[in-house]
Amino acid sequence: MDKIYINNLEFIGFHGVFPEEKKLGQKFLVSLELTVDTREAGKTGDLSKSVHYGLVAQDVEKLFLEKSVDLIESCAEEIAEMILKKYELVKEVKVIVKKPWAPLQMHFENVAVEIVRKWHRIYLSLGSNMGEKRENLLEAIKRIGELKDTTITKKSTILETEPFGYIEQDNFLNACLEVKTLMTAQEFLSSILKIELEMGRVREIKWGPRIIDIDILFYDNEVIGEDNLAVPHPWICEREFVLDPLAEIAPNYIHPLERKSILMLARKIKESGVKNGD
Repeated sequence: MDKIYINNLEFIGFHGVFPEEKKLGQKFLVSLELTVDTREAGKTGDLSKSVHYGLVAQDVEKLFLEKSVDLIESCAEEIAEMILKKYELVKEVKVIVKKPWAPLQMHFENVAVEIVRKWHRIYLSLGSNMGEKRENLLEAIKRIGELKDTTITKKSTILETEPFGYIEQDNFLNACLEVKTLMTAQEFLSSILKIELEMGRVREIKWGPRIIDIDILFYDNEVIGEDNLAVPHPWICEREFVLDPLAEIAPNYIHPLERKSILMLARKIKESGVKNGD
């Protein structure tokens, strides 16, 4: 992917922990690296197909000067978030904030913070088999769409499926979503667990009845193995009720461990005659 660089924008700002920094001000340097596909703009001369670095610089200046914060880490985060949310063609941004007048009692060039932020693509599986099942799914989808810095980009149809694991329970309604978010995987997990809790999810029986279930299937192409989160979801390849709606919205997505497309995995489970991991 192509890059646009804006190097060492210079501002007098009022950021810092000490009262003198907030009162007297000091020099800051801000550099940006924008990941953008510039090919069409380069071929056609159409600036609307790229990002106007002059406008980006003006927006950074306005944001940087409109308030005072303690940490240059906060400055960097706010700049990155603003650019990603305002400029849709920017897929990823690197922000470097340098502080050459930092209060250090020694010779130095500057102190600096560098961060890289981007939009993340998440695939989710949702299920419900208690109460008003369809309304439960629709409410969960609505709440996910209302999460901070998050947009639902694709929705599957809602399918009725047989229960998995613990079979002495009502059939499920299931669906899958594709979501775009600025959250980390752990931040997003916390958000959907909160939605489950607020909707009345109670975890009593493994694979048992539930008013709502929201699982992270994939997070970008990452492989995550943490105490509270495994991505890709370990049961994807055995669950037809996940693969069918997922194949509807992401047939060509490649499972980062299996190295097969979702459509291929869905066909494989149907050919095997295995239903929902039984």
